[in-house]
Amino acid sequence: MIAPQNDEETPLLQRPEQPTAKTPLPWDQFWILLLLEMPDFLSTGTLAPFIPQLIRDTGVTHGDESQVGHYAGILQSSYYAAHTLTIFHWSQLSDHIGRKPVILTALSAIVISLFSFGLSKSFLGLVVSRIVCGAFDPSDSIIKSMLMDITDATNMPKAYSYIPISLMIGNSIGPLIGGSLSRPADRFPDIFGRSELLKTYPYLLPCSISAFFVSIIWLVTYIRLKEGVSTASKTPLWELIKKGFFGKSSSKLRQPSNNVIVDPAEGSPGEVQPKPLPLRALLTPKVLSVTASYATMGLFRTGFNLLLPVFYATPIELGGLSLEPPRIGALLAVSGIMQGIFQLLFYARLHDRFGARAIFIAGVSSGIPIVILFPVINALARAYGIGMAVWLCVVAQLALKTSLVLCFPCMALLIRAAAPNRASLGTTNGIVMVVVAVARIIGPASAASVFSYSLQEGHDAWSIYYFFMAIAFLAVGTALLLPRDLGVWEDSQ
Repeated sequence: MIAPQNDEETPLLQRPEQPTAKTPLPWDQFWILLLLEMPDFLSTGTLAPFIPQLIRDTGVTHGDESQVGHYAGILQSSYYAAHTLTIFHWSQLSDHIGRKPVILTALSAIVISLFSFGLSKSFLGLVVSRIVCGAFDPSDSIIKSMLMDITDATNMPKAYSYIPISLMIGNSIGPLIGGSLSRPADRFPDIFGRSELLKTYPYLLPCSISAFFVSIIWLVTYIRLKEGVSTASKTPLWELIKKGFFGKSSSKLRQPSNNVIVDPAEGSPGEVQPKPLPLRALLTPKVLSVTASYATMGLFRTGFNLLLPVFYATPIELGGLSLEPPRIGALLAVSGIMQGIFQLLFYARLHDRFGARAIFIAGVSSGIPIVILFPVINALARAYGIGMAVWLCVVAQLALKTSLVLCFPCMALLIRAAAPNRASLGTTNGIVMVVVAVARIIGPASAASVFSYSLQEGHDAWSIYYFFMAIAFLAVGTALLLPRDLGVWEDSQ
């Protein structure tokens, strides 16, 4: 049976079609998505506290402390470089074969990468490990698509108010594991002092523990997760390979027409079962506007996330705080808990009161005082040592980081509003995430390079802060282009 489809430019969150009553959250599947939010944060949080010391241990810096940030940027950017080349294809593939097989692949990649990272003794080995993870881990985009599959405009803000539970666990446990269990033979000689394996690979233990947790999540996902893509819009993988998924013939598979086929097994007669649209049909002004805002925000946040632990680990006389990995891990863990609690308690209320656009603009605007606090913290440490004044500024900076995190649920709502139809959510997410991944390559690499440049003798020590201030203002500028209300995106074309 053929049923008329909405114009492919009609947003999914049109105000006239929003139900008046809020739809209850589908907890039978939503709790699994909360689990799936954790692995990325758990793995990156585990690595963050000891990456500066690990880079020193590989000898790649040859004792030059100013180069630690540079190589940390290369390491992080290698993940996003591989991610950029594959994320769109994984997201597009999920619209055809389903979300579940793609997310299982992503979890497997995280496990393999963690073990590889812990066993690497050279900087090249570390880079290869991150490249493998980036190339096969589209979980960020796919989980967003899965959440959009099971929610609507009325319960999606409520769903995102629970996401901090996962972020809080991943962002707190990860740094604690990485900070406290790195170099265990040196830190706990009575327990691990006789282990030659842990003496040879001093960072294997925290990586293995995180990999174990991710493996449990893989098993739960395999057993309990239901596929979110309807069988009417799925295409067998072998069929895609035979007809050339990435070639010209794939356009036939996606059926870029204004008609859709109703599968009797999927619903009642007359029910619309949309098909994924071709790439060109998705490059609308709405999608491009959201992409620009997400990319500039991602550029700032990834650069900041790279700079923060490096700043903490850099000697005070060179512009940092001279903190050890355990203390860095504790700070990052506390930050994760603060962010999670705040979002859990206040995001849904703030969204109902102010809307996605206002929260997003406030979040990216917080980047300006975040940058200003870096030189203030170092100046206080130089003048008075690591005292109360320094810790108050550190707490203030981490609190401002919390408002930056609120940008992510807002952006998910905007992506959903911009998507031309529900069957193309995965591909729309893929388009956005490709550009965001490019920004995430540029962010850490450029931030690390500028930071290393600013540490060198004869260079302006504030170069890194001028750089971040410019990015913060750019992010605010693109955010101001977003509509005041999602209903504004009712297309007139």
